[in-house]
Amino acid sequence: MKNAWNIAWRDYKSYFTSPIAYIVIAGFLTIMGWMFFNNLSYFNLQNMQYQQFNMGKGVSITEGILRPLYGNMNVILLFLVPFITMRLLAEERKQHTLELLMTSPIRLWEIVLGKFLSAAMLVKTMLLLTLVYPIILFMTGNPDIGPVFTSYVGTSLLAACYLALGVLFSSMTENQIVAGALTFSVGLFFWLISWAAQNSGPVWSDILTYLSLIGHYNNFSQGILNTSDIFYYLSFAGICLYLTHRVLDSYRWR
Repeated sequence: MKNAWNIAWRDYKSYFTSPIAYIVIAGFLTIMGWMFFNNLSYFNLQNMQYQQFNMGKGVSITEGILRPLYGNMNVILLFLVPFITMRLLAEERKQHTLELLMTSPIRLWEIVLGKFLSAAMLVKTMLLLTLVYPIILFMTGNPDIGPVFTSYVGTSLLAACYLALGVLFSSMTENQIVAGALTFSVGLFFWLISWAAQNSGPVWSDILTYLSLIGHYNNFSQGILNTSDIFYYLSFAGICLYLTHRVLDSYRWR
């Protein structure tokens, strides 16, 4: 495990020796800040209208701000994660440093886990920076802490699936653009797969709905920690990392 952490820490630091981390973090925070400001403005406008026309209780902070904010965050991560993962193993293959890693006294699963953890650490850094949004809400209002916590848990698990997909496709090619495009395309496919469930039979409808990445996030956004949702995300990421291990193992024998 120590070797995996060494690889993870080395690759995490390497993100900040190039413009990648700064561009991704700046873009992420800019978009999220704009969305938070607009959600907050629209929430205040809605509640003013409710009070003005005596329409009863207004929209809650959870429904008016938190759920849309974290839902949009998951979409933004779908676009940004490929930029984080596309270089992890593709660059190693292109520069022929992967052979050095694989012939060193490091187990193959430690290489895979280390690469995954380095990208996960960068995403966690981005998510930690967004804690300013719930802090502002707690300072100015009274949001439920449950949905805030579960939304971060759900977003972290969903991002882990994106990252595992990215590591898998980065291991398959030397071309970073191809790796990034495949990561985004397959991630989007698992987002939209539930749409096909509407026109499928009862059995296939249940299967396609279960395979949907975003379908398992809905409970988290409502403040519910469901073990089946957690199991799905962990299984999805685990299968992708296992396939990455098999790809690298086959590369060893070429």
